[in-house]
Amino acid sequence: MYEHPSALGVAIALKPAAPVTLIRPQAAARAARFFVEKFPGRSLYAVKANPSPELLRTLWDSGITHYDVASIAEVRLVARTLPEAKLCFMHPVKAEEAIFEAYHTHGVRTFSLDTIDELEKIMRATGDATDLELCVRIRVSSEYSELSLASKFGAEIGETKELLMATRQAADALGICFHVGSQAMTPHAYTQAIERVRAAIVEAAVTVDIIDVGGGFPSIYPGMEPPALELYFDAIHRGFESLPVSYSSELWCEPGRALSAEYSSLIVRVERRRGDELYINDGAYGALFDAAHIGWRFPVALLREQESEAEMKGFSFYGPTCDDMDHMVGPFMLPDDVQAGDYIEIGMLGAYGCAMRTGFNGFSSETVVELDDEPMASLYREEVETPRRANVVKLGQ
Repeated sequence: MYEHPSALGVAIALKPAAPVTLIRPQAAARAARFFVEKFPGRSLYAVKANPSPELLRTLWDSGITHYDVASIAEVRLVARTLPEAKLCFMHPVKAEEAIFEAYHTHGVRTFSLDTIDELEKIMRATGDATDLELCVRIRVSSEYSELSLASKFGAEIGETKELLMATRQAADALGICFHVGSQAMTPHAYTQAIERVRAAIVEAAVTVDIIDVGGGFPSIYPGMEPPALELYFDAIHRGFESLPVSYSSELWCEPGRALSAEYSSLIVRVERRRGDELYINDGAYGALFDAAHIGWRFPVALLREQESEAEMKGFSFYGPTCDDMDHMVGPFMLPDDVQAGDYIEIGMLGAYGCAMRTGFNGFSSETVVELDDEPMASLYREEVETPRRANVVKLGQ
């Protein structure tokens, strides 16, 4: 791994022919400290957002001790990387073999479920263990989030009473969890979901030990500037304090994007320009899955030695593969004189971008450079700052 003070220097020094992943450990550490210090409960990092061992260690060193794992592979990864971490298997549908290994080999005691069938599976795999924390996932609305998570998992109204009562009988500690969807753009998403939790508790008349508000905490992207995270925390705290739970009940959350988005960015090279379309050397099958398949707009910066004086223009990107689906509509705002051979930094890719990269068509990226500058945007700076200038460096012609 290389180290360098800025994306500017990386482009000049390496003149890379393949994409370069830039990591900013200090940005992830700052986000972790923010959650540890300000969220009024326990923060579990959602490993699926970015399973990099280096990132896991950075978060651990910054106070994140609990990890939301969604597969046996993630269980093994975190157990190997952070042997003292607490692992919470929060995928509601798991293979029985995965539950068995997680419990008997890796010491996992916390599991999520949303059906009686899954409860029975957990009890079989753990040998009717009496030391389980079992979190019943209920379905809530995703209407305030950019990406819905309301259709695949979660017990429906009418199913929760029986499920909560049965789980209470089996669990040492009973939890209720939910997920408002990815990139929730208002704290009201959590307020509304907590009201759904209240109704479920009242209907089932059970003692609840854990309230887990899941993920959905946003990051900042072009056209998606959320309110301050403290407002989310305040709304969650007020809702939790009003629930009919015991004084010893715990409040959890599962940030993924919010802890990892600012950790990584990407340097790509323009291989061709066709009007307002730029052919770059990474794309839908690389780190830009979200940009291609759900139209996510990431911040971009043209890396040139001298600042361009051209007007800003909206561009779309084509990735390097032979597939027409390797297309990112954008618009990505860059100076109108961008051309083949230019380098571009694409920011805020720490969440999901690196995790979903493939080697399709033989295109891959292996070079990683650690930087000590600021990410392209941040929700964690002590003061609101103007985003970094779009044109910061010009490479030699």
